[in-house]
Amino acid sequence: MVVGKDYVGVTTSFCCHDGKGNFLLHRRGAACRDEQGRWDGGGGKLDFGVSMEDNVLREIYEELGVNGVIQGRLPALDIFREHNGQPTHWVAIPFFILVDPSEVRINEPDKIDELGWFTLDALPSPLHTGFATIVKRYEEEFKKIARGEYD
Repeated sequence: MVVGKDYVGVTTSFCCHDGKGNFLLHRRGAACRDEQGRWDGGGGKLDFGVSMEDNVLREIYEELGVNGVIQGRLPALDIFREHNGQPTHWVAIPFFILVDPSEVRINEPDKIDELGWFTLDALPSPLHTGFATIVKRYEEEFKKIARGEYD
């Protein structure tokens, strides 16, 4: 059974920012499950018995080698897409995470080709389908984070 194809996958997605209007994205490497070469905020499958918050913070450390601070969590949303001709279904639980840019590094070089800091009006292309869906759905919340307005 394949997660996201044979049954619904659940992911804790994250969008790291520096508190000054810049968002951290990475270009997906060859060892990623899908959409290699696309820019993504990051995330990982929610593990059984692990809280959403602990899962997202662990994923950030695994991918970026940095400890982050949760600034907010957005409502979960469905990510429907097609990958290699097959429909996939994930439920994403997105988080905004504050990180120190000086501590960020590529911690999984087989899964991350490049890191970059971007403003909301100058995101790189192409974006990962899931990340693009999250940004589109929650554009106003992204704008608030970019302005330093945290709930």
